[in-house]
Amino acid sequence: MDMAVRRVKRVCSSVPTLEGAGVRLRRAFGNSQTPEFDPFLLLDEFHTVNPDDYMPGFPWHPHRGMETITYIIEGLVEHSDSMGNAGTIGAGEVQWMTAGSGIIHQEMPQETGSGAMWGFQVWANLPAAQKMMAPRYRSLKPSDMPTVALALGAEAKVISGVLEGVQGPVRDIVTDPEFFDVSLPANCAFTHNVKPDYTAIAYVLDGQALFDDGSSGKHNGACKARDVVLYEREGDRVCITSPDAPARFLYLSGRPLGEPIAWQGPIVMNTEEELREAFRELQDGTFVRHEQRS
Repeated sequence: MDMAVRRVKRVCSSVPTLEGAGVRLRRAFGNSQTPEFDPFLLLDEFHTVNPDDYMPGFPWHPHRGMETITYIIEGLVEHSDSMGNAGTIGAGEVQWMTAGSGIIHQEMPQETGSGAMWGFQVWANLPAAQKMMAPRYRSLKPSDMPTVALALGAEAKVISGVLEGVQGPVRDIVTDPEFFDVSLPANCAFTHNVKPDYTAIAYVLDGQALFDDGSSGKHNGACKARDVVLYEREGDRVCITSPDAPARFLYLSGRPLGEPIAWQGPIVMNTEEELREAFRELQDGTFVRHEQRS
């Protein structure tokens, strides 16, 4: 039986915003769009050569009930947390942090010789049954993440999920996410199967491409840098082509949770009472439930 290509449901451009202590970034999607992007909550891009845009950083702040995935293409970010962890995220590296029951941390970009900073942070939801799990980190060096050679010179870095039989290093995530960094030369195509009913998203980093076969009848799936592409849930695969110029994009898919969300700032729970409890615990000093590392 022929496989159906997923149609593009919606395309929109990321928008400038301020976060942290005054970091200038672009938000591809966020709070009000949560049901459509479930299980993903937010996608931010920071891309600049001006250190004033990022040096204010993200001082100490809490997280609970979700995961943050930080991917740095250029630049350096120092991090530390309430459990005694500390380190850096450098060019080509990924930090996959599961906040779970609660963590307080800071992420502080550092100025490098070029002044350039280019990276992304994705927030992924946790289901009610795992929201209060123990926090954990997965820190990935470039050598940890396989690059898959595709047809006609295309290639993809595999962070999580499976591409062409190659498994990414981040595994055992309850929402079963795929996260690829895909580069296509001109006149090339990327075709990938999507699990039934899973959410599929692409974010264009560079160049331009067509993100469906044109059957959507809306915009022919034509997208450029800083566009975010949301696919319909129906269909077995995505087909992305670069007919005129090279293109690079992030591709994400994951199993929707379909649960109620109570979300305020960096805390994502299922009910307003759970949210109030989290902020009460922040005030009385009981938010972090795991001992500091020795």
